[in-house]
Amino acid sequence: MTGASRHYVLAAGGTGGHLIPAFALAVELERRGHHVALITDARGERIPGRPEFLTTHVIPAGRFGKNPLHWLGGIRAVLRGRQMALRLFDGFRPSAVVGFGGYPALPTLLAAQSARLPTILHEQNAVLGRVNRLLGSRVDLIATAYPDVARIRAGWRHKVRLVGNPVRHDLLALRDEPFPRLGEEGLLRVLVTGGSQGARVLSQVVPDGLAMLPPALRQRLQVTQQCRAEDLEAVRERYSSHDIPAELGTYFENMAARLADTHLFIGRAGASTVAELTVVGRPAILIPLSIATDDHQAANTREIVMAGGARAIREEAFQAKELARQIKALADRPDGLANAAHAAWNCGRPDAARDLADLVEQSGGADMMDVIRVGQHAQMRATQQAVPGAAARKAA
Repeated sequence: MTGASRHYVLAAGGTGGHLIPAFALAVELERRGHHVALITDARGERIPGRPEFLTTHVIPAGRFGKNPLHWLGGIRAVLRGRQMALRLFDGFRPSAVVGFGGYPALPTLLAAQSARLPTILHEQNAVLGRVNRLLGSRVDLIATAYPDVARIRAGWRHKVRLVGNPVRHDLLALRDEPFPRLGEEGLLRVLVTGGSQGARVLSQVVPDGLAMLPPALRQRLQVTQQCRAEDLEAVRERYSSHDIPAELGTYFENMAARLADTHLFIGRAGASTVAELTVVGRPAILIPLSIATDDHQAANTREIVMAGGARAIREEAFQAKELARQIKALADRPDGLANAAHAAWNCGRPDAARDLADLVEQSGGADMMDVIRVGQHAQMRATQQAVPGAAARKAA
């Protein structure tokens, strides 16, 4: 906890990719004794996982598509949202405002600049998002999840800070847990999730791909797969026809517990998914969403793939035979999955929420003890990099 309690406003669009890191930052700031409010849109208000203490304000968020005829309505919504945010600031009096991307962040950050409040952007993906690009020249700091983020202009580089992508506390608790044992006769647990836009192609390809594995490998499979409601029966029949045990559902409550037991993840490459895989240390077959803006999901895979923690298959090449080939390459060697898990773990940034909170406190007028603590954190990280004891323990 810092010496003084302050107020902070977080603004995030109505998707889990924007809101999950905002929730994680809110928890860390509240733990330090601060008061936090969230600004989002109607969709964001319904995203599960919001901390109980986090007061939420819904504002209009104008959307700007390719048709210029729709821009006037978007501009009007932004102006209304800006006025609502200014009224909130008058009563709440924040020390700083943090935007996580998505359309609600635009009017909120514009209001913050009008009120002369310190502003920070957090970019979860490896490509700077559309709203963050609009605001990049105006804000004080840009916090990133990856060392190399595309679409950041050269003139903004001085304000960029690498912090990582904050994840939920229940997943952080798994970081020091060992990779689940995988003996020659043991079960090979596979977790498959696709999100609302991506579950269908996974439902069509994954069962047949798993069925093409060598019999000795296929007979050890235990699959958990998220599907769309309308696809459940067809997927269930497909697994049954291949004689592969599978638990199917449209939504799984305790994803942390399921990830803890997982030997191999198959799914999309959203920012939160990749952050969770690297914090926990789980090997993956990643299929970037082909319609993702600026192909950002493909960019999200680069670090973990280059490290050897995952394999990526472009959606146009995502066929059963190719999936089976990539799984076999990972799982055929005795230590293949464990080595990939360790490579993924080495890419994790478990201190993301803490480091982002440090930035927020600094920009919001940190006292001397805050500055000392930030310096201690930086010195500790440098020591850990010089003496990689934690990584050695994980490998063991």
